[in-house]
Amino acid sequence: MAVELAALRARLTIVEVAARSGQIRDAVASIVVGASDTVDLALVALMAGGHVLVEDVPGTGKTTLMKALAAALGCEFTRIQGTPDLLPSDVTGTSTFDPSTGSFTFRPGPIFGQVVLVDEINRATPRTQAAFLEAMGEGQVSADGETRVLPRPFLLLATQNPIELEGTFPLPEAQLDRFLVRAPMGYPSEDEEVEVVRRFGGDTHRPAAIIRSLSPQDVLAMQDAVARVHVSDVVATYATRLVRATRSAPGVAFGASPRAAVGLVRAARARAALHGRAFVLPDDVQALAVPVLAHRVVLDDQGRMRQSSAASIVTGIVAATEAPVEARSDTANRRDHG
Repeated sequence: MAVELAALRARLTIVEVAARSGQIRDAVASIVVGASDTVDLALVALMAGGHVLVEDVPGTGKTTLMKALAAALGCEFTRIQGTPDLLPSDVTGTSTFDPSTGSFTFRPGPIFGQVVLVDEINRATPRTQAAFLEAMGEGQVSADGETRVLPRPFLLLATQNPIELEGTFPLPEAQLDRFLVRAPMGYPSEDEEVEVVRRFGGDTHRPAAIIRSLSPQDVLAMQDAVARVHVSDVVATYATRLVRATRSAPGVAFGASPRAAVGLVRAARARAALHGRAFVLPDDVQALAVPVLAHRVVLDDQGRMRQSSAASIVTGIVAATEAPVEARSDTANRRDHG
């Protein structure tokens, strides 16, 4: 299996990555109407080896989209429903006593899936939310004095409702920092909403079976190909400057972390691959600045009094920071001569 996977990784090109991403889009579109931008952000996170937080008002299809994406990937899928009585052991697993052997046996929890959907994550208590930190940051779980590695690929898809406060617990900054992207769903257009009503409004409606587009080995091969996408020094410097600018922006108490800078470059690599390019453009960095950075920015009292938003601050930083022209010339040469 290891030899087969190595061979698969070696022959997967960026063009093939883009084609397989298109297959995933088509499979998700057979279930979910619209939300193409959210699907693209989830694909960016998947190929960059990160995690996704999807938030919006109830009824916009967050859970449906995440379940459709998980089915299309062909990976082992598990689901965790966020509730106030959810315990850390309900997430990571627990040891049970086996009378036949007279010993304890560890039973893995749902976090040991390849694609894990955490629905309404902000309904879990802070103690339970902390159980996700090690898994999201290091791909492992420590329980009963032993560290267990999670399966690969490992993608955590979380949803939350940002407008309901009763019975919810805000995600701490340490946990938000472990989500590569935060993606809103948004309301569909009128035509899309008509299609939703037509497709799902009948009493006899049964959801269509999702088309499985990939396998876990395919996902790992895509991630390996994306990791080889070229990032020039000037583009890496540009991304770092955007991140550093969030720490000194007016109205900001705490800016994005160095982990955010790494995540922004990884996400830019994935976006380039989605578009069939083996190199990153400044445009990739700009397009992902808000989804990658905004949820990592903490406003101070002044910023909250002015009713600023982290997204608007990041947007202003992108507008005020000059993109490297040299990178555009360099990548144009790569495209013409590569």
